[in-house]
Amino acid sequence: MQDVKRAQRTFLLLWTVVTAIKLLIAARLPLFVDEAFYWQEGQHFAAAYSDLPGLTAWMTRLGTEIGGQHVLALRAPFLLLAALLPWLITHIASRWFGEAVGWRAGSLVVLMPLAGSLGILALPDVPMAFATVLCLDAGARLLREIDAASAAELALGLTIGALSHYRFIGVIGVGMIALALLPQGRRVLRDPRVWVALALGIAAWAPLVAWNLENADAGLRFQLVDRHPWAFQSTGWWFLVVQAGLVTPLLFFALIQVFVRSFRTGDGMPAQWRYFGLLGGVSTLGFFLLGFFADVERVSFHWPLPGYLPLLIAVPALLREWPRGLRIATWVLSGAGLLMVLGYYLVLSTPQWREQFAAEKFYPANFAGWEELTAAVREEQARLAPGTTLLADNFKSGAELGFALDNARIAVLDHPLNQKHGRAPQLRLWKLESDGSRNAPALLVVGSGDVQYKSLLEYYHQLCKKVGPLPPPRVVNVDHGHQRFLLFALPAEKSKGPCTLPAFAWIDTPESKASTGRKFQVAGWAFKDGVGLKGVEILLDGKPVAKARYGLPSGGTAAYWKISTDPYHPAVGFSAAVDLTAAKPGRHWLGLRLHGRDGSVEDWSEQPLDLAE
Repeated sequence: MQDVKRAQRTFLLLWTVVTAIKLLIAARLPLFVDEAFYWQEGQHFAAAYSDLPGLTAWMTRLGTEIGGQHVLALRAPFLLLAALLPWLITHIASRWFGEAVGWRAGSLVVLMPLAGSLGILALPDVPMAFATVLCLDAGARLLREIDAASAAELALGLTIGALSHYRFIGVIGVGMIALALLPQGRRVLRDPRVWVALALGIAAWAPLVAWNLENADAGLRFQLVDRHPWAFQSTGWWFLVVQAGLVTPLLFFALIQVFVRSFRTGDGMPAQWRYFGLLGGVSTLGFFLLGFFADVERVSFHWPLPGYLPLLIAVPALLREWPRGLRIATWVLSGAGLLMVLGYYLVLSTPQWREQFAAEKFYPANFAGWEELTAAVREEQARLAPGTTLLADNFKSGAELGFALDNARIAVLDHPLNQKHGRAPQLRLWKLESDGSRNAPALLVVGSGDVQYKSLLEYYHQLCKKVGPLPPPRVVNVDHGHQRFLLFALPAEKSKGPCTLPAFAWIDTPESKASTGRKFQVAGWAFKDGVGLKGVEILLDGKPVAKARYGLPSGGTAAYWKISTDPYHPAVGFSAAVDLTAAKPGRHWLGLRLHGRDGSVEDWSEQPLDLAE
């Protein structure tokens, strides 16, 4: 009894503290681009969408209808489901392994980083994980006794899962395999009540099937064909390293042990243990194998979570056999892992901390800059003529601005990102995909970081063909320009003439993150298609510190940027002697201010520089 009470108190304390922290973070964290698009889908109510079934969008709509246009309101339904998840696991584990194991299983769900951070973002993984737990609970109960209540719970779980994500098909398949491998499971699969539940679950896929039939299987092709190379990739081995880190190493090893033990047939092994182990282990193994052939460009580390949840149910029973020191280390590592993940979200939600990631490969661009962009757009809209429309160059900016401005009808240009993320068909259905033509003035918002730098000049040329010559832009640099937006005030009619594009630049020396003395040379190149540049200033922490000699020979620049139309090639190099004797030692940010011959002034992205004592 003391053991049960201690486990219960631990669970209640962990659940309360972690839930409170998640609420605080969710209220501060900028909207992730996928969340913004799900909000936009929710504002165009439908049974299914190009990228997902309908439930995620419906939940965002429910949150904002009740709580208003705020990130916490949008995320509230997801936070609620995620908060219920540990309680469900506790209930299931208590039934089969005792109350103490149940409370500890719930605590592990709270502490495991992948599960403990669930709900902070409004993503389909939340209802899908909830549906998975309902199905595994129903399956375990059916193994003991087939009754109408368990069959109804199975039908509910299958329905929620079908409305959550295409990936839930894998959960269904693994569940059928797990039942088929058990004698009791084969008995379950022969019962008509179970097949009625399966039929109801299958019926829940009808909206998604109908959408695909009406739209040439666009959603299905994106999820199963377009986004995956379906060719062997040796990087699949990283799955083990990444998952061990996200689950925490000792807990990951415990999950593997639960799976291995599920193959035992003797030693009084409960059928439920074998069921949970097979359900979770086969799913996790499947994702491991899939990683050698599937999409590795987009985030996929969260995919195995539905497989971990069944395994977690039996982990506390397994840990009883481990030495005390190892048990303590497992709990401590799990807690430390969760703190790291929540800390990362906290950093992302604090602009002053987030900018420290600028110039790093893992800079969180999809969370950054939306408030600054919205403020700049509002200022430009107030300055421009009444009736000026808003036009975004891709779905990210369109959805994020849509949420911030409470406008789900912002038109979007055709963009590689729309295709890459499966959003182009949906934008066309909403009649929000623009070809650039217009009959009113427009404010065009361009995310310059949404195209690889080597392809950016070609993209700008294509943009110019769509909307006409680009006027001098207002540049919105966030986090030293590592999130960068350009705002163009376009006339009512598409004008003709040569393309004038935003400026391009590069600092050859010093290199990014270089350590220098107080006096050093800055050299590089810069050009501006259509009109050229008349000067370059060197900036330190946003303030001019030197005027560069511009117009130096730089033949390699024109050779690389073959389609450039700057009339001053190859004389587009610059050099400057910088004296920072009065500057404080330590980290500074080196930048450029580019003066165009058309009167434009553009601040280029900054790079870190370390000044010696």
